[in-house]
Amino acid sequence: MSKATMRRGAAMRAWMATMVVALLGMAIFAGAAQALPSNFWGVVPQATPSDDQFQRLQRGGVKSVRIPIEWGGVQPTKAGAFNWSGVDGMFKRIATANLEVLPFLTGAPPWAVPSVFVPGTGKTAKAPSHLPAAGAAAGAWSNFVKQAVARYGPNGAFWAENPALVPRPVRTWQVWNEPNFKYFIAKPNPAEYGRLVKLTYTAVKSVDPAGRTILAGLFGEPSEALAKFKPPRAYFATDFLQQMYEKTPGVKTKFNGVSLHPYTGQYQRLRPQIEDFREVLKANKDAGKQLWITELSWSSKPPADRNDVLAKGLNGQATQLKGAFAMLKTNQRKWKLQRVYWFSVDDQAGTCNFCDGSGLFAEGFVPKKSWFAFVKFAGGTP
Repeated sequence: MSKATMRRGAAMRAWMATMVVALLGMAIFAGAAQALPSNFWGVVPQATPSDDQFQRLQRGGVKSVRIPIEWGGVQPTKAGAFNWSGVDGMFKRIATANLEVLPFLTGAPPWAVPSVFVPGTGKTAKAPSHLPAAGAAAGAWSNFVKQAVARYGPNGAFWAENPALVPRPVRTWQVWNEPNFKYFIAKPNPAEYGRLVKLTYTAVKSVDPAGRTILAGLFGEPSEALAKFKPPRAYFATDFLQQMYEKTPGVKTKFNGVSLHPYTGQYQRLRPQIEDFREVLKANKDAGKQLWITELSWSSKPPADRNDVLAKGLNGQATQLKGAFAMLKTNQRKWKLQRVYWFSVDDQAGTCNFCDGSGLFAEGFVPKKSWFAFVKFAGGTP
């Protein structure tokens, strides 16, 4: 064999070795890119999107939709039958678009729990006076949960009544919404919430033994938690979670994951909120629990004043989304992050102080810059 041939052979082997390393690197990168849990990117509608709008969300990479199932909406009277028609309509549209549903079970009809004015709102808003976690209200809540699972869970009546739909039964149920904040329960109470979690877990398991429950999305750092109201009108998520553990013996085994709503002025602030939250889990020897971010957003409206920290303008909203999503994706394994839901799909005036600008779409379902940013992370087409 000539020296030239030997040199060519050596060069070929070196090239092949380089290609193997490159291909291995590509495979590792691809594996990392695919490492996110299935159905990772989700949204929370404020209104009911049309069929075409749900299809657009699905094409854009949305995999999961978080919706409320309001107890008072489906059982407005104590002796009346359950009326699922409104919830059915939402399920049909979501299932038609081949999307997952994450329902949060919430609310209480006045016949079960009295409604009272929310403290500090000047009698403009009402909320349940307490959670349905004891007495007759607890039994009625458990029945509501069982009925919901029997309708939308595995082999549920809804799927039997709609054979044209590809079944996407619910396997994970969220217990209430922001119970650490006065707008969803007039007197937040960690121990009472812990009892509701245990009730709900038992009710879900009685119908679907493989069903899962996750805690309500806890508002990360409500400013009202800093005030010295008695009883408290709000708690930081970390304090509420810690007190729930302390005051509810046995609660640790009665839920499968925790949830956070880490609203903040700048996406960089997400890291300490999430890591402090996970520290509470670790301190209670429950560090294996999954984390769900079931609401996160900024508004595309310009700020009205310096206290309007969620209002960022059109460009700023997209910038915050990109920074937040990159951070959450990078730390997904470390934080055991299972889902991320953007609030909301489109702007709706009057429902909260930033809801008229929180959407990925403006009025008329006109896409914003934030929608195109969302799509890039979710791997869809706008």
